[in-house]
Amino acid sequence: MTTQAINNCAVMFADVAGSTELYEELGDMIANRVISEVLDLMEKITLDNHGKVIKRIGDEIMSLFNSADDAANAAIQIQERLEFGVIQGTNVAVRIGFHSGSAILQKDGDVFGDTVNTAARMADIAKARQIILSKRTADELALGLKEKTRDFDKVHVKGKAEAVEISELVWENVGVTQMISFDNFVTQLKQELTLEYEGKSLSIDTQGNSLQLGRSSSCDLVVDLKLASRFHASIRVKRGSFVLVDQSTNGTYVKSSDGNARYLRRDELVLQRDGVISLGKKITNQAEPLIHYSIKLSS
Repeated sequence: MTTQAINNCAVMFADVAGSTELYEELGDMIANRVISEVLDLMEKITLDNHGKVIKRIGDEIMSLFNSADDAANAAIQIQERLEFGVIQGTNVAVRIGFHSGSAILQKDGDVFGDTVNTAARMADIAKARQIILSKRTADELALGLKEKTRDFDKVHVKGKAEAVEISELVWENVGVTQMISFDNFVTQLKQELTLEYEGKSLSIDTQGNSLQLGRSSSCDLVVDLKLASRFHASIRVKRGSFVLVDQSTNGTYVKSSDGNARYLRRDELVLQRDGVISLGKKITNQAEPLIHYSIKLSS
């Protein structure tokens, strides 16, 4: 089969998060229409950013772009459109991963190679509403886009001897003004979240940006524990609520003041009232360093 080398490109995978639950909740016909409409939307945005959809695979698309900037812009626009949009009466989230480099284009239009494999791995790591890319690709982005990335973790990719550094493209920051203007539809009450850990205190309100928790010194709240990942979890403001998003290897444990306990791994939870958070270690009755959180109304 005739092939063609592409020296500079970016490959992106984007798929609907929780599609199995959609089929269970909505039934096959409606869920299929929802997913099809989301894929159509992602394809249009891909084309608008000088990209090409290589193929649809169930609830996922694989796209090829001329540059990492084009892939980043498409990924941000997809997340923004779905954040406040309703598809067939349903809120739908997607997860996106991309990587830049060289690839091989086959005569039938398919693309393969190391760049494709790495992009697929980035998408596997991403969770709902998240954009993950290799740090090398993040470093290639134009300044305005690069400023929206943050170091995330190191992962092993099949075929590579060394772990690959990865980054997150924090797209929510792109739409801060939009979120504030949308606030009247979400809630009339401003809330404040306070985190306390080992004598440190940190607060954000429902008009603020996200917080990063983990071992890395660049995190907003540094938790230097063996079982904590460098970028373990984040707390984001979503539609007037504080959402804890686990991004770790060992997971995150949460126990509210009413006794309800949850374990998150690559999952998210809306925080309520007050309680404790443990990064990587199960919460027990023994004395141990815990993150205490509380939420209250603010003026």
